[in-house]
Amino acid sequence: MFDLTGKVALVTGGSRGIGRAAALALGKQGAQVVVNYVSNEASAREVAEQIQAAGGKAEIVQFDVGNSEAAEKAVAEVAKRLGRLDILVCSAGISIDGLLLRLKDEDLDRILSVNVKGSLACARAATKVMMRARTGRIIFLSSVVGEMGNAGQTAYAASKAALLGVTKSMARELSSRSITVNAITPGFIDTDMTGALTEEQKASINSAIPLGRTGKPEEIAAAVVYLASDEAGYVTGQALRVNGGMYM
Repeated sequence: MFDLTGKVALVTGGSRGIGRAAALALGKQGAQVVVNYVSNEASAREVAEQIQAAGGKAEIVQFDVGNSEAAEKAVAEVAKRLGRLDILVCSAGISIDGLLLRLKDEDLDRILSVNVKGSLACARAATKVMMRARTGRIIFLSSVVGEMGNAGQTAYAASKAALLGVTKSMARELSSRSITVNAITPGFIDTDMTGALTEEQKASINSAIPLGRTGKPEEIAAAVVYLASDEAGYVTGQALRVNGGMYM
């Protein structure tokens, strides 16, 4: 079950956090994984080496998702070099928190460039390849914040909510070519983004989660593997909530 042998998967933001866990999980299921990174080559290489050490195939590719033109070009080059692209996981994302009244235009532009425009650019490049193959899986990493909102994260929530609209629209556009498009909306997950929280903040968050804890990147990665698999061939246009019951 969930065998991805022979598939090629590209994971943006694959050097850390949820992207890292997703890359490792896809590699474990047999996919050849391309790990994207922006600046931390060492971390990306470590992920690829872990996959290779377990008998899998992996390589790294550098590009900034925030530069949509470069991102689209890089995705196209990966597909051309490897001869196919079956799975795209858009995991790269940033958050610049603060009340809307204090939000700077340059911060808003950066959030939208990475979280929305970059994801769209990667998806557009991947779509061209997948349409010719008449198969494919596109998975966007949205957020529980995009569904329920959060004070101090208006811009981030807007970017993640946008991906939900993108998911539904692309799913309708591509269904005739057997390409599925889905999103995952993680709750609060143990990553670099949440690592900066104080213990008091973490306790407050956990009290609002029915399961009483933050999630693990591996729990999101398991959802990625499912949506990337043949077993999820009849699932498209959906937002899979992996949030401990924080938002139902």
